[in-house]
Amino acid sequence: MSTAARLALAEVRRAIDVVDDASLLLLAVRGRLAVAAGRCKRAQRRPVHDLQREARVHVRAQRLAARVGVPADTARAAITLAIADARRRQRRADDLGQGRDRSSARTMPAIMPNPSDTPSAAPGAAPARWLLRLLPPPRRLAPALRALPAASRHRAIERACSKVLAPSLASGDLDFMQGRRLGIEVTDLGLRWTVERDGDRLRVGDDSAEASVRGTATDLLLLAARLEDADTLFFQRRLVLTGDVELGLTVRNLLERLPWESVPLGVRIGLNRGARLARAAREAHREGAGPRGFDRG
Repeated sequence: MSTAARLALAEVRRAIDVVDDASLLLLAVRGRLAVAAGRCKRAQRRPVHDLQREARVHVRAQRLAARVGVPADTARAAITLAIADARRRQRRADDLGQGRDRSSARTMPAIMPNPSDTPSAAPGAAPARWLLRLLPPPRRLAPALRALPAASRHRAIERACSKVLAPSLASGDLDFMQGRRLGIEVTDLGLRWTVERDGDRLRVGDDSAEASVRGTATDLLLLAARLEDADTLFFQRRLVLTGDVELGLTVRNLLERLPWESVPLGVRIGLNRGARLARAAREAHREGAGPRGFDRG
């Protein structure tokens, strides 16, 4: 095997190790969330094991596996393993909870749920801070995302941009972007790409940018979901514009004028919920350990 081939193999194996680490991290987070769900069920006197829910999880996994090219049996085995892990964790937590309830039965007139066991005391309330802190900050997901092929990332971004900006493409509002390149840099994920108008479509690549917008994943998501306005984000230096300022400001003004109701409903819901969750998780991490490190690259 040549030296170049050995180096290429070593690089691929390092990327696989990163993906393995990220998979275990996400499995650990999933397990903790499953324990929280089990506690909620116990507080509501519901069975911990929900076979219908497990069946729905399998169906969702099969749909996603078909879209991303994962064999159906591989997806089924992975989800079965995750469900088995969740069941073990829930059973262990349930045994501990029942023991605590029995020990307190002499002083309690009835078995009442411990408020600290449930993520919310009132229906519809925001998730508990401790639960949000289980979500890994974006910088921990960065190695796994960077390990994905750049072409796959670019295709996903192209599809997202095309859906959000379809009305502007159709109306000609994006004609000024013909042949112009705007860069987006997500600092805490260590990712950057350029967006260019190429004929009747938007193209995403790694070309040098004439103007760039730089910010954290959370702040860029808040901007995209219209939960924070651009002026505030730029004034507070949470977003930074470099390069051709005129081009960057023109794009910013276009996004502010974008008819939000014309964006597909599913995209709007996804952006809104994702941005709210990211903001809540950032606030929870900052309360738990100070402002250090949640969304800093």
